[in-house]
Amino acid sequence: MSRSGYYKWLNHTPSERELEAQQLKKRIKERFYHYKGLFGYRRITIALNRDSKEKQYDKKVIRRLMVQMGLRSHIRRSSGYSTKTSYVNIEDNLLNREFKADKPNQKWATDITHLRYGDGQKAYLSAIKDLYDGSIIAYKVGKFNNNGLVMETLNEAIERNSGASPLLHSDRGSQYTSKQYRQITTEAGITRSMSRVGKCIDNGPMESFFGHFKCESYKLKQYSTYEELEKDIQHYMNFYNYERFQETRNNLTPIEYRYQVAA
Repeated sequence: MSRSGYYKWLNHTPSERELEAQQLKKRIKERFYHYKGLFGYRRITIALNRDSKEKQYDKKVIRRLMVQMGLRSHIRRSSGYSTKTSYVNIEDNLLNREFKADKPNQKWATDITHLRYGDGQKAYLSAIKDLYDGSIIAYKVGKFNNNGLVMETLNEAIERNSGASPLLHSDRGSQYTSKQYRQITTEAGITRSMSRVGKCIDNGPMESFFGHFKCESYKLKQYSTYEELEKDIQHYMNFYNYERFQETRNNLTPIEYRYQVAA
């Protein structure tokens, strides 16, 4: 560095714009670590704008400042795992990738994902998502990928949404083509829909949710016990439904978006 350049830097008085950028960087950093690195520039922008009524920030500005500070959110990657397909009690793909719903309990999607804990022991997460607001309306964790896990999840969703008769989309796994699943959904007035063979995008909303969960929670640590894994899943479900802003739903959380209908 030249002598003149050094003294210019030494005697520099930060401009008003520079001071504002410094304060904004501080707020960005606080938000980033508050959400444990789960929020990228889009959700950080939403969080800042929700807190500030005087000034609204553009996400391009937030992105530029996050790049300068080296703040990067976790990136999702595909696991390459697929479900074994059954060939009995198959239903047509009635959802047909129409993932938008006009009201709560109009369209649900469900699936199971496999997890690991301890010395390679397996656990399974079954969940049902409402496509109107993106909320997880029911979920169960189990040590076995069996009919019981799916039926418990389904019964919980029905109990929590009394009188609902949605279109329920799943893959063609053996649990979803079982007589028990068919009986429970028929009695509840639920219309069944299933993905085509080898077309996981047909159930894109659940693929997306499990991708977010694994990237933002599950893959960030090693689980020694089943109880530890179960507790973390419970924490993430609460975060996902009540704290995770969704840009496509007016920057609201799933539960905020769900209950604005009743407001």
